[in-house]
Amino acid sequence: MAANSNKIEEEFVEAKNNWDLEKLYVDLASAKGKALTPVEKKFLRGLLCGFSPAEIANAVYKSRSSSTVRVYLSNGLYKYIEDMLSNQEGSSIKVKNWSRVTQLLEKAGYKKGWFQIERTNNQIITMEKKEPDFATMKTAQKQDWGEAIDVSKFHGRTTELASLKEWILQERCRLVVLLGMGGIGKTALSVKLAEAIKENFEFVIWRSLSLAPPLEVILNQLRTLLSPEAQIQSTESVESSISQLIECLRSSRCLIVLDHVDSILSNGNDTNLGIEYPLKVPASNPGVKNSSSYVLSQIRYRQGYEGYGELIRRLGDSQHQSCLVLTSREKPQKIAVLEGEKLPVRSCKLRGLSHAESWQILKEKGFQNSSQEECKLLIDWYAGNPLFIKLVATTIQELFAGNIYEFLEQGTVVFGDIRTILDKQFYRLSNLEKQIMYWLALNRNFISVRKLQREIMPRVWQRLILEGIELLQRRSLIERQASSFAQTPVLMEYIAERLIEENFKNQDKSGYSLMSQTIFEAQLKNHIREIRLNAEM
Repeated sequence: MAANSNKIEEEFVEAKNNWDLEKLYVDLASAKGKALTPVEKKFLRGLLCGFSPAEIANAVYKSRSSSTVRVYLSNGLYKYIEDMLSNQEGSSIKVKNWSRVTQLLEKAGYKKGWFQIERTNNQIITMEKKEPDFATMKTAQKQDWGEAIDVSKFHGRTTELASLKEWILQERCRLVVLLGMGGIGKTALSVKLAEAIKENFEFVIWRSLSLAPPLEVILNQLRTLLSPEAQIQSTESVESSISQLIECLRSSRCLIVLDHVDSILSNGNDTNLGIEYPLKVPASNPGVKNSSSYVLSQIRYRQGYEGYGELIRRLGDSQHQSCLVLTSREKPQKIAVLEGEKLPVRSCKLRGLSHAESWQILKEKGFQNSSQEECKLLIDWYAGNPLFIKLVATTIQELFAGNIYEFLEQGTVVFGDIRTILDKQFYRLSNLEKQIMYWLALNRNFISVRKLQREIMPRVWQRLILEGIELLQRRSLIERQASSFAQTPVLMEYIAERLIEENFKNQDKSGYSLMSQTIFEAQLKNHIREIRLNAEM
């Protein structure tokens, strides 16, 4: 019998190294009313190692069926843990799923090293581990910058940098997301931020997701760098790999940057991910046929990349001493759920550079002697987007001999790489989002959601308009002022051009045109002309 007991204790032995098992056994026995059985102890250790019920079943019974394990957990361990923690906290605690167990028990102080617990008169006093010794850390630091770009010529973003440094160093944020439209400078800011705070971390790792590497590749790279001595099993599940990575982030203070998260997100045209809604046809307009529908989809991960969502969720949810920084044109739904002004998950939306900061870029491109009025007009047209300013500056030098006024006079501001960048973002939109973008382009000033709901044609359910605006905000394609929304001038021009090109191309299919193409194009061109004149005043 003793031999069998020792054999059982040998399974999931890693739990003993990281958790105060004896204290946990005693406290759970008190909640249960009698000692835990050897099987219950074994399953508990499996959970503490980050194993799912299916993985525990495979390890213990060599079976893919997890029904036995799930019954043991639901009818036993989960209830004991809930009762134990509820008694300690003085409020109801629920174990919603297996991955929640380690978070709850860690918060209660059963994790070795990270928290120390004292119980006095049924009160729990939690003291966090001392801050790391940065002088010692600096000498033992490991950095891997991957494909990080050179930011020796970096302009502006002083306010954003100050806020981000405060979030990460003083307020100990675990997950920070840099958001913004293409070309706005997210990648450069992520590198500059990492360089500015690198001395506060034992490990600094920067990786690009632009080529959409599988999650397993990224996880293996991270774990190899953070824990070279660890044995990585080829059959290891993603959930287990994430659990092991979190252990590394708890034992060492790490800064990890994942750039271009939008590369692993699906586009809004993927009808398999959306919900189809019919158009709302008012009774007063029977001439509009109800032959079209909208597909509204959330910002989701591409097929096969859903594991990244789980990685981001768990790194934002779990307690650890590290920080994950993401850059993306779009904000995934799980981040929107986790973030908050006083929470350890935050997002920073980047807007264009100021005139002074953009002017520095133009000077470096050879426009130091140009008229400040012309430079200001150019900067305003591209809304301080640093990449757009660099691209157009090169074109002006090469095709217009450096004459900004002559470039503006020719009337085309969306072309070449700028058009390509905007095309990529526009292609990701659902039909409803495109329709909203068209109507925003036709309203030169900021427009409220209410006015948009009232004026948009064809008519759409108010709820869908609200959801569409929210998605466009998360895609960094519209600007907000109070409760109204608008587009930047360059985006407005781009959308207007697309509207001329596309609106009547699909006229026969959609059946919702309300004016002739000739009248429509004339009105739109007048609208664009008014925008330009307004910018020049």
